[in-house]
Amino acid sequence: MLSSQPPSNVYGIGIITVIVGISVSIIFYQMYYLPESLAKPAVEEHILNPVEQTMISMISGSANPNQQDNFVPKLVNIQLGIDNHIIWINDDDTPHTVTPDHSVADSYSGPFGSSGVVKAGETYEFLFTEAHEIEYHCEPHPWMTGTLIVTKQRF
Repeated sequence: MLSSQPPSNVYGIGIITVIVGISVSIIFYQMYYLPESLAKPAVEEHILNPVEQTMISMISGSANPNQQDNFVPKLVNIQLGIDNHIIWINDDDTPHTVTPDHSVADSYSGPFGSSGVVKAGETYEFLFTEAHEIEYHCEPHPWMTGTLIVTKQRF
């Protein structure tokens, strides 16, 4: 003979406990974990506002593979806090890119490299906040190459 027992409240309490646990997890994730994981690192003011800017020109005729010069200067030594704000200027009639040979990301400024082409007369800017050594090129014109050596301040 089957006995009928009254329904137990344990099942309902278990469901409520699971819902409360999930809610607390979601609140923690959105209010504490996510903002901290997306926050930019603290960078010293003199690195964010360097004394000088470094200008690199994509000179006229750079699209020609027979031309020796294209990114001028081709090798650039940069010191954080002195001249770590780099500006590439397209002085050519042809659009170019600034594309790293190997993926590089600065923890403050993000991924290095132009997001598309730099048209004639336009610029691409990047602020380095960490030491790097980067070789880069122009995607449509791979003979156009350059190198950046970013070092910490010597003093």
